[in-house]
Amino acid sequence: MNVVPPALERLIADLNHLPGVGVKTATRLALYLLRRPAEEARVLARDLVDLHDAITLCSNCFAFSETDPCAICADSRRDSRMVCVVEEVADLMAVEKTGAFQGQYHILHGVLSPMDGIGPDEIKVDALVSRIDRQQVKEVLIATSSTVPGEATAAYLTDRLQSKDIRLTRLACGIPMGMDIKYADELTLTRAIESRKKY
Repeated sequence: MNVVPPALERLIADLNHLPGVGVKTATRLALYLLRRPAEEARVLARDLVDLHDAITLCSNCFAFSETDPCAICADSRRDSRMVCVVEEVADLMAVEKTGAFQGQYHILHGVLSPMDGIGPDEIKVDALVSRIDRQQVKEVLIATSSTVPGEATAAYLTDRLQSKDIRLTRLACGIPMGMDIKYADELTLTRAIESRKKY
């Protein structure tokens, strides 16, 4: 005998499809939503329905936005000649949170991963190349992650953009603040030494 009502079971199954949400977490979230006032659930449902209707991709940087161009690309205080290339929108959010970058962004929406069938045509590389010419970009900061696919994507971008009259830079990698050097892995320590700067 099934003690879980079908509607609740369906919600648990839907929540379980979200990344990082297992059955236990999905059950806990579904039960939480069930205990909340019905109006809260209706607002959440409305927001989910509106998500795909309201949000589109910025035609310039490919960030999620309700306007085209997005707020960053439309901001005249941002330096459009400096472009930070990131893998995903979440990476843009992380960089933007620092307040250290005042240029614009370019979201690739993925990284090169031949084993998964993701080549240059599946990410926004061609759009980046044409944007560099169109916007007279002077610097491209490659801010892909230091994973194998991220490094492969950075190497590909470097090869592809080398003929352009731009300054190509790479996000520095190294030892995190507060970490003892003896606990750093070999690759992290190597990158920290290679990325050293004058003190």
